[in-house]
Amino acid sequence: MAMNTEKNSYTVIFAAIMVVVVGSILAFLATGLKPRIDENERFEKQQNILYAMGVNQNEGDGDVAFVPTTDVEGAFSKYITQQLVWDGTEAVQKENAYLIDVQKALADAKSGKDAELPLLIGEKDGEKYYIIPMYGKGLWDAIWGYISLDENMEVKGVFFDHKGETPGLGSNINQRFFMDDFKGESVLNNGAYEGIAVAKGNNDPLNNDKEDNAVDALAGATITGNGIAAMIKESLKLYKPYLETIRTN
Repeated sequence: MAMNTEKNSYTVIFAAIMVVVVGSILAFLATGLKPRIDENERFEKQQNILYAMGVNQNEGDGDVAFVPTTDVEGAFSKYITQQLVWDGTEAVQKENAYLIDVQKALADAKSGKDAELPLLIGEKDGEKYYIIPMYGKGLWDAIWGYISLDENMEVKGVFFDHKGETPGLGSNINQRFFMDDFKGESVLNNGAYEGIAVAKGNNDPLNNDKEDNAVDALAGATITGNGIAAMIKESLKLYKPYLETIRTN
């Protein structure tokens, strides 16, 4: 006996079967691909951390060029000498601290809960780099990144990224012409942890003044720039007690 495909019950049964079949296929694919997804996320974090301390393949004034995924684990092991967690009172070593969920850890720390904040120490050309992860809010969604400092609280490099900032405007926070401006800036102002402002009309478009605690803002991206400045300042506040232990000026 042929099934009556015109009936509503047929449509409902067919749709239910398709949902189960498609859902099963997607669940199978997600399970099978999870190791690869986790690996790619790990490589991306390693690339971003290394970029913040100046380990990359940038050439001239070109685009951002990360250490390739084929080489990044070796480079990460070579340049990152210590992985710590900071709980507000002491820093202790922890394996794979860089994989901690920074968004959750920072949220817990800001709300007064116990939290382990990742803190990485790198070494390149005989110089130490103290690398702090950051997480904040841009115009439309989350922004995040890493900032590396030396013992003088001078910025050695940064890396920023975003989830959904405006293309061609706020999205440019991950471009070299913006990130490079932070190099050489101090996060201190008369001994206080001022951070770095992203300022419109700061009369320093070429960013030659490295003592003004400011970089030139991105055109048409005031709120995103303010988010970057707030993210840096809030992160420094959480790590300040540790930074005081390494600071030399």
